[in-house]
Amino acid sequence: MVAADGDAQDDRDPEGFGSALVDEAARRDAALNDVDWAAVPAGATRGTFDAPSGPLATLSMGTPGNPRVLLIPGATGSKEDFVLMLPELAAAGYSVLSCDIAGQYESAAAGPENLVPPRAHYDYELFSNDLVAMLDAEEGPAHVVGYSFAAIVAQLAFSRRPEKFSSLTLISCPPEPGHSFRGISKIGRLSTCVNGRVGAALMIWGIRCNVIGVDRNRMRFVNSRFRFTRRASVRDILGLMQHAPDLRAALAAASLPKFVAVGEHDLWPLALHRAFAQSIGARIAVYRGGHSPSETSPYQMSRDLIALYAAV
Repeated sequence: MVAADGDAQDDRDPEGFGSALVDEAARRDAALNDVDWAAVPAGATRGTFDAPSGPLATLSMGTPGNPRVLLIPGATGSKEDFVLMLPELAAAGYSVLSCDIAGQYESAAAGPENLVPPRAHYDYELFSNDLVAMLDAEEGPAHVVGYSFAAIVAQLAFSRRPEKFSSLTLISCPPEPGHSFRGISKIGRLSTCVNGRVGAALMIWGIRCNVIGVDRNRMRFVNSRFRFTRRASVRDILGLMQHAPDLRAALAAASLPKFVAVGEHDLWPLALHRAFAQSIGARIAVYRGGHSPSETSPYQMSRDLIALYAAV
């Protein structure tokens, strides 16, 4: 465990972060039931951002001109992964935007064929260029939240344009560079024998079979997304995650607030997440649940982000 300034501490979660504090946010998370994940929160606006790779579907909420928060989902995810957090952050005074990344769900039309010159595959440059374009769309920096694969993309964007970041939050971030799947509990060693195409097929099969046991409404929405998401984007992303860049030294040298958020039953062991957070000088919080704390602990996550942003 590390504090916000990077000083080593013990393995307890920081007071008021993660599941360490039983408060109204924790009670609201515990009471979550029958969420309509396709519903747009009252006051939120659907839109489109013209990124270098093509049109990205967005959800935005809050007063334009207020401090910005960008919420970026990962592979097979979508902007709706943050739908319960949007009203919380907007009510706290932030202008919040989430999007579907290129090739995913309602951003399926965005892809490497739209680049100049066109390319054959989705790559790190495509995704990081899209994020940098979103940051550059308005003056000043933004608080950036990257989830899973997008946590890698957020690190790459930060390495290029650190002045555009007010803070950096990494949710369920692959904690090791290189072949990022090798540390996954139980099956990590087998992942080195699987290419992106096979990995994508297995990942989609596992999600469709609901091997992690999400509720019925969530599964209904997840399956509806697969009707749009391009398999090529999932295949290329999983291939990219077998070659994750090592940006730990650059992040450790950065003075901005850094926050690692993870579920207690994530794909990777908590020991790896804690070691990663310590290596970059980030605060870490552990939430109840698995790989998706933005879905299972949205109110506690929002509480913790608001506290983090208030200290900037």
